[in-house]
Amino acid sequence: MKKYIVKLSILSLLILSASGCSKLQENVLDESSVTGLTEKQIADGLIAPVYARLPDIYRHTTYFALQEISTDEAILPYRGGTDWGDNGIYISLHKHETATTDPNVKDTWNLIAQGLSRSITAISSLKGSTDANAVAYAAEARGMRAFYNLLSLDLFGVVFVKEDPGQTSAIIRGSAAVDYIKNELLAVELQLGTTNGPGRLTKAAVWGLLARLHLNAPVYRDIYASSFDFKAADMDEVIKYCDKIITSGQYALSPDYFAIFGDANNTNKELIFAVDQRADLNGHNRLAYFSLSGDQFPLPAFPGANGTDGPAITSDFYRTWVNAYGAVDPAKADPRFYKQNISIYTNPGDSCVADFNIDRGILRGQQYGLIRKNGVFVKCASGGYKVGPLYNDTRSKPTLPVNFTEQVDFTTAGSDYSTGFRVEKYEFSRKSSSGRNFGEADISIVRLADIFLMRAEAKLRKNDAAGAITDVNTVRLSRTAYNVKPSSLTGALTLDLLFRERGFELYWEMNRRTDMIRFGKYEGTWTEKTNTDKNKRLFPIPQTAIDGATNLPGYLKQNPGY
Repeated sequence: MKKYIVKLSILSLLILSASGCSKLQENVLDESSVTGLTEKQIADGLIAPVYARLPDIYRHTTYFALQEISTDEAILPYRGGTDWGDNGIYISLHKHETATTDPNVKDTWNLIAQGLSRSITAISSLKGSTDANAVAYAAEARGMRAFYNLLSLDLFGVVFVKEDPGQTSAIIRGSAAVDYIKNELLAVELQLGTTNGPGRLTKAAVWGLLARLHLNAPVYRDIYASSFDFKAADMDEVIKYCDKIITSGQYALSPDYFAIFGDANNTNKELIFAVDQRADLNGHNRLAYFSLSGDQFPLPAFPGANGTDGPAITSDFYRTWVNAYGAVDPAKADPRFYKQNISIYTNPGDSCVADFNIDRGILRGQQYGLIRKNGVFVKCASGGYKVGPLYNDTRSKPTLPVNFTEQVDFTTAGSDYSTGFRVEKYEFSRKSSSGRNFGEADISIVRLADIFLMRAEAKLRKNDAAGAITDVNTVRLSRTAYNVKPSSLTGALTLDLLFRERGFELYWEMNRRTDMIRFGKYEGTWTEKTNTDKNKRLFPIPQTAIDGATNLPGYLKQNPGY
């Protein structure tokens, strides 16, 4: 019997490597080369790499950038004319002018490719395993192959079908791709466990992915259509799989909204499927620091852990909150918008704190925080930490306040360091060795609120407005942990209102581009974006992948419009 052991350093670009047509390279080792390893150790060593690239796929400059900065939610200007220029890739992404050589698109493609490669290797290798977990592991690997293909279909419009590491994959698109992913997920449903989540694939995770697949199936079947045909049969499947999760009793909506994205969220019962980022797994994401000012230091233990003045929310997205609540400030109307932790905002005398926590949610106006001088935080006579108004010290502008403004764009004035309201949804890690670089909050892929909202959308598209608004309000009314109490959505529920509600609940969670396309809004105009080309619904296949397939004429074709 032969065993396939994955080399973690191998880079496979789905079927294609930058240098040519790849065979999803694995090292094939006979039994003598793995002497001393038990069947369990070998099986564990095969399933672990299947999940290992998820943190990198969900990195702030890969999937996050593609799903958020290309939309009306997020914008990343050339800060101060010196930071985040990156040869214009973030400006192009927001304006729907991304090129085939874009490094973030290429990195995302490559990482999905590695996930597929490792899944196929695990499926093949586990066939010969006698370990008790081999069947369940093989089901997980097969399900994860379907998940990576779902990402590829959503971003690039292509799915790769391959059973054996030595084969060349078949490429499918459209309806065939939807049916393939659906059948793959159904094939593993009964073999998966129910309690090994949220960082691993479970039955509920598969149900959530099936609901998502059916909800977006009209888009995937005809991505460039003028309008999408939401068939009742698809919407029935969405409702069916959401019902399975909701009635399982295994998951619960979190009263504390920001706890869903907190440092210790691995046990939060709202998470169904997530990127496991716990400290003992060397969790690593930068979602917490990406949007903050370079003069915001959230962690007293880490005087080098600051923000990077990255993306802001657009004024267009902010206005959806303002328009929804009228004369009431959204921070006082919706507990999902903002959570105040720094008391000096409302109690000016609270300038000294024993335990500092940065505010969460959407941050506006003058910012307060830990005062840092000469690389250390200033302390009060009592031993607590000094808190006060922040200035752009790290930008060598010590008299310029860190005052986040609504307007942000690509003009010189609109792309300064403090322009744009910022988002602090995921919490900075309090346990990692580097507070800036290592975020250890699990990153949500599927959570219960999205399940309710997907079911609401399916009901609404089937003209069950009453059932839809019940689901929406179930989510809204669950967020009861703060002084700001939630309220019901009243009146007639429309698709536009449901789209707005998804933005309120799921902002910054890498759903926006997919939602905008499905709701017919991706060709709209916002901030600096005026491009109406429907070809931009898909990203370009990286030129390196196209070049790598030249020995197979016609094998991998570029998406239209690139």
